[in-house]
Amino acid sequence: MSPYYCALRARVGTELLLIPAVAAVVRDDQGRVLIQRSQHGVWSLPAGAIEPGESPAQAAAREVYEETGLTVRPERVLGVFGGPQYRWTYPNGDRVEGVVTVFECVRVAGALIESNDETAILRWFRIGEIPALAIPYPGEVLRGEGPAAHFEWNEAWSSCSV
Repeated sequence: MSPYYCALRARVGTELLLIPAVAAVVRDDQGRVLIQRSQHGVWSLPAGAIEPGESPAQAAAREVYEETGLTVRPERVLGVFGGPQYRWTYPNGDRVEGVVTVFECVRVAGALIESNDETAILRWFRIGEIPALAIPYPGEVLRGEGPAAHFEWNEAWSSCSV
């Protein structure tokens, strides 16, 4: 946990924090998606919190490098997600709800790590073989389908009076 989030936790304890976050869809030459199993035993995309002063794309590249050893370049936003299904309670009781920007990333350099303090296992999966993920991203996002980023929208939100 970064010093910024440690300082917040010192003030609020395990209370729910709304966290800006990123996740990355990284594919190999065969179109398989890189999925990690964390040291907590859950499967996920490489992902994490955005730090103060960091852009979302920069955070995505940093998180992928820290968790996988790969250097990537974010190419496009696949989706922006939030709400109760993006809540998570860590084993220590800390609760978070992410507002997650999911990027499609292209591998630039590097080699997969074996493991570290965040990552237990890294594996490439075909879309139909991806294990249940801790965060339920829509299949269209994992497949990279669609002309624009996926997000929830309600026309009533366009009104300034809402």
